[in-house]
Amino acid sequence: MTTPDQSISDRRNIEALCAAKGMRMTEQRRTIARVLAGSDDHPDVEELYRRCAKVDDRISISTVYRTVRLFEDAGIIERHDFREGRARYETATESHHDHLINLRSGEVIEFRSSEIERMQAEVARKLGYKLVDHRLELYAVPLDDDKGS
Repeated sequence: MTTPDQSISDRRNIEALCAAKGMRMTEQRRTIARVLAGSDDHPDVEELYRRCAKVDDRISISTVYRTVRLFEDAGIIERHDFREGRARYETATESHHDHLINLRSGEVIEFRSSEIERMQAEVARKLGYKLVDHRLELYAVPLDDDKGS
C-alpha cells in the first residue's frame, strides 16, 4: 500500500535503479521490474510470478526467483518475512516507513509515525546508543475481530 506522502518515483523506478547499477536488463527482467514496481502490496515470488506470467507467458518461476534475488542483492528491493513462512518484497525506498500486518487478512499497511521514530531514538539514547536503522513490524487483528487474540 502506497502512503500519500511517498513519491511515485520511489516505487516505480526499478528499471532506472537497475540501469544505474549497470545491470543487464533482459525483456523478462524488465517485465518483472515493471510488475513489481506496479504492485501496491508486498507480493511473494509466487504471486509475482502469476502476475508476470499474465504479461509474458514465457517467464518461468525460476527466472522470477533469480531476478528477485538479483534485485535484492543490488539493494533495489527489500525482503520482508511477515511470519507467514514466505518472503514478501517491496521496492526499496529512501523514505522510511514501518508496517502493520493484519493477521486475519495478511494485508500489509505501511505507515509513518514521527512519535514512534522519536521514541525509538530516545530508547537507544537512554541505553547509550545512537540509533542508525530499524525495522518495525506490528502484528494486529482488527478491533472488531470477534475471534479475539
